[in-house]
Amino acid sequence: MPLRYNPPIVSTRTPPPAAFFPLAIVLVLLGVGGLFLIFSFALPTLGPRWLFFFLIVCALTGIALPLTAFLNYRFPSSPPATQNVIVRQALWVGIYGTTLAWLQYGRVFNSSLAVILFAGFFAIEMLLRLWERSQFRKE
Repeated sequence: MPLRYNPPIVSTRTPPPAAFFPLAIVLVLLGVGGLFLIFSFALPTLGPRWLFFFLIVCALTGIALPLTAFLNYRFPSSPPATQNVIVRQALWVGIYGTTLAWLQYGRVFNSSLAVILFAGFFAIEMLLRLWERSQFRKE
């Protein structure tokens, strides 16, 4: 009997925003709780400084996760956004906010640089989605 190829099952819907609430709550608690501990008990040495930036990524990603999930659910695309895409988009928000905080720490932050960084991150995400669309085959 010849072997038959069974293509993988492709989801036709974006996951609902409620599916991301547990991850969002964990990330927000980790980020905000860690920032509270750093502000309360740590000296501004090298280790806590890098931990500060990591915790900002966690907090902002957790805050942005339900919003990105809702936007992808409300405005579906082709191919539909998977869980990885939604988490990646929320992670872009965390990385963007942390980059702005890092620039402010070095006293080189200004609004035009914030707009340029936003345009760059937005372009990268659009190119990634375009690449995913070129790989998508609806069967």
